[in-house]
Amino acid sequence: MSYHNYKAYYSNRFPAIDDLAKKAKSRLPHVSWEYLESGTGTERLLQRNRNAFETITFTPRFCKGNLEADINTNLFGRSYACPIGIAPVGLTGLIWPKSEHYLAASANSNNIPFCLSTVATETPETIGPLVGSNGWFQLYPPKEMELAASILSRAKSAGFHTLVITADVPMASRRERTKRAGLTMPPKITPKLIWQGLTHPVWSYDTLRHGLPRLRTVESYTENTDFKFVSGFVGNRLGGTLDWDYCEQLKSIWDGPTVIKGVLHPDDAQKAIDIGLDGIWVSNHGGRQFNGAPASIVALPDIAAMVGGQVPIIFDSGVRTGLDIMKALYLGADFVMLGRPFLYGIAAIGKYGADHVINILSDDFKNNMVQLGVASISELKAYK
Repeated sequence: MSYHNYKAYYSNRFPAIDDLAKKAKSRLPHVSWEYLESGTGTERLLQRNRNAFETITFTPRFCKGNLEADINTNLFGRSYACPIGIAPVGLTGLIWPKSEHYLAASANSNNIPFCLSTVATETPETIGPLVGSNGWFQLYPPKEMELAASILSRAKSAGFHTLVITADVPMASRRERTKRAGLTMPPKITPKLIWQGLTHPVWSYDTLRHGLPRLRTVESYTENTDFKFVSGFVGNRLGGTLDWDYCEQLKSIWDGPTVIKGVLHPDDAQKAIDIGLDGIWVSNHGGRQFNGAPASIVALPDIAAMVGGQVPIIFDSGVRTGLDIMKALYLGADFVMLGRPFLYGIAAIGKYGADHVINILSDDFKNNMVQLGVASISELKAYK
């Protein structure tokens, strides 16, 4: 079935991200769904992210004549079809096999960025040709700069042009929900897991055909590819030592647009600018790292005021609709990235799921701009 047939078939069945999420839940084994949805601790931050969006409203203005919303966006010298991108998600293949293949291809065909994670289940060499000129690479900073330089060299050679340094994972978080669901690394073959496989045959068949998920980028640096060994390598060798000097070194190695991800304090944003980084990514890691953090959308205005247009601001955490995207842009973001919604799409309808999510979000965004009475993103940002 072609994408256009998918679009016609699914546009009424799944008109919103929440509809895709419900379908995805029915098609995923319990352990995969819990991994995708989990936060940290009591998971209150997940709900804070959503509740904070609900408090933001606009007063529309009418009698503007015929409006057509223009959502084309320039970022780091490149033009994108809309201010929406696909955020990095680790262990994506646990959610659906070949997810990174589908996400990269959709980003390429729809002209939006896709950010590949260091702990994705595919390598930069595999995904680079699929994402074309729209590839970003997210780095969990290794303790040894030599290892960082090697990973970045591979990403650069594969065509990725924008580096995202993840700052908000000083150590692994406690994700109690995934533990209760029985997720271990590597996954243990238990009667419960076998039953989940039998009751979700499409996922099981695709997983068996593609192979169990592996941390393919990282495993090339280990002595063997045993998942437990590779997971231990990740825990011991990635993260925990990031400081501003390290960020400066990464910037010099990369020699391209470099963004720091996970900023929630205005002073951190200014420090990143002072050392020469090219973008600020406001994020609380989708509620998956520190349950005591503020909602990202609450932190955004103060950071935007501090940045004052010196560099672009990217935003994520809790975004589910085109109206949410509009709110983030209005409050100071220049670009909005989403993770879970794109994986809902793939888990729900497969290969063209990400295309469908892009269509939902961009249509909803444009519709809400017209409802408000603005025809461009610059008008939205200046709206009174």
